[in-house]
Amino acid sequence: MPKVVILKTGSTYPALRGRFGDFDSWFAARLAPELNIEVVDVTADDLPGRPEDWDGILVTGSPAMVSDREPWSEQTGNWLADAVRAEVPLLGVCYGHQLLAHALGGEVGFHPRGRETGTHPVELLDSASDDPLLKALPRQFQAQLTHRQSVLRLPPNAVLLARNEFEPHQAFRLGPCAWGVQFHPEFSLEVMQAYLEVQAPDLKKEGLDADALLTGVRNAPEASSLLDRFSRIVMNR
Repeated sequence: MPKVVILKTGSTYPALRGRFGDFDSWFAARLAPELNIEVVDVTADDLPGRPEDWDGILVTGSPAMVSDREPWSEQTGNWLADAVRAEVPLLGVCYGHQLLAHALGGEVGFHPRGRETGTHPVELLDSASDDPLLKALPRQFQAQLTHRQSVLRLPPNAVLLARNEFEPHQAFRLGPCAWGVQFHPEFSLEVMQAYLEVQAPDLKKEGLDADALLTGVRNAPEASSLLDRFSRIVMNR
């Protein structure tokens, strides 16, 4: 069975963990059952050998901030850069997307317009038409999002694949098989709703309409399909 490691870079809100489990379980539930999945908490444990020891690598989201440059985060970023050079299939999500960009020479920081959260449309660019991971998606699809930091500048040689009105760097690829996506393919509708409920007091302070965002939550099956698609890429390689 192909071996996939999930690099866990943090945990969800305690109120959500009790109801839904944590980040790693959401990813594992949407990956193909044919994969042999191992979870490594990189905030507390050693990195899992060499990238070449794995057939695929996933990097979760986190409440941490890439720009804080915590030692565990910087070490994980260096490991991800090695994975890109070794051409191991890799998918970074939210924090993982930003850390991948940072590790390969991009710039990460707080988005100048603040927070993006809720269900929002994402648009594929022409560059995604032959991309192994995204090419089967519709030109526009719904995705679950929650972030305050963003990739402000892509790494050299990155291929921009998707954007939306708020976030110009929703997805990119480095080399043949390393991807970063700002949106959350692992989120269910119920998880997105729970995030907004927890965030509501802060959203109101930030001038966002928490009730409208909650009402606007939709299923995002096309975005979620990326995890099965990534599984197939790992197995085919």
